[in-house]
Amino acid sequence: MELRDIEIFLTLAEELHFGRTAERLRVSQARVSQAISRQERRLGVALFDRTSRRVTLTPVGRRLREDLQQAVDLLQAGLARARAAGAGQTLRLGVFGHAGHELRPLVDEFRTRNPGSDIQFGEINGSDPFTALRTGEHDVHVVWLPVAEPDLTVGPTVLTGARVLAVAADHPLVARGSASLEDLADNRVVDLGPDAPGYWVASMIPLHTPLGRRVPRGPRARTFHEVLSLVASGECVQPLGEVAARYNNPPGIVFLPIPDAPALQWALTWRSSSDNPTIHALAEAAADIGPIVL
Repeated sequence: MELRDIEIFLTLAEELHFGRTAERLRVSQARVSQAISRQERRLGVALFDRTSRRVTLTPVGRRLREDLQQAVDLLQAGLARARAAGAGQTLRLGVFGHAGHELRPLVDEFRTRNPGSDIQFGEINGSDPFTALRTGEHDVHVVWLPVAEPDLTVGPTVLTGARVLAVAADHPLVARGSASLEDLADNRVVDLGPDAPGYWVASMIPLHTPLGRRVPRGPRARTFHEVLSLVASGECVQPLGEVAARYNNPPGIVFLPIPDAPALQWALTWRSSSDNPTIHALAEAAADIGPIVL
């Protein structure tokens, strides 16, 4: 079976309409009909049941569709890996703090699949999460969801984990051993400034508690280390991903679990206009191994 005939068969199996199939493939309806009839003669079995009102797959047609789709998917994946390896591109991957350590399974899988390509890590800050993507300084970012930027593409989720509240070591919440979202209304949180979209910041640091109380914004911080300095000085508290507590043990700061906070999810995000096979190869690897649970 020729590749073009396979394409015609799979498209008709999806559309179940000769006219729409022909229009989608930019061929004549007669060409579609001839290709299907030729396939059925070669196989000696009907692939579609046709009436004047509808087109349906026969049981053999359904099975052939599943088998051929798997083959086409494998072929496309192989071509994507070959293109990425031929390009030999190094992706610049922006992450928060030490999150790159947790991405090791993804990085290893990507390097195994794409020996001609590599990944270099760069750091991004919550105060300005997307500029490095838009300027081309970074190729891909790993950022918490949601991301609703019209010029950016959101790919597979790569990390998921709990949240913690960073507080000064002498904060009253330390004696309790945990915090709640309601506690945020009794404290100030860091103001990340105007370059971070409000909806995105609010998904980490809510504007109001579950009971509707306002969460006060306090001193402004640009970098993660500035956030930690403000927390240690007692000027504010700050919700963070649990990954921050894994790799940071600064004096004067305690990370408290927030049991009632929903889990965070981080996803690959890239500039839509910079779509390329190497980015797709990374996204494919991420989708195949699934989110890494922190």
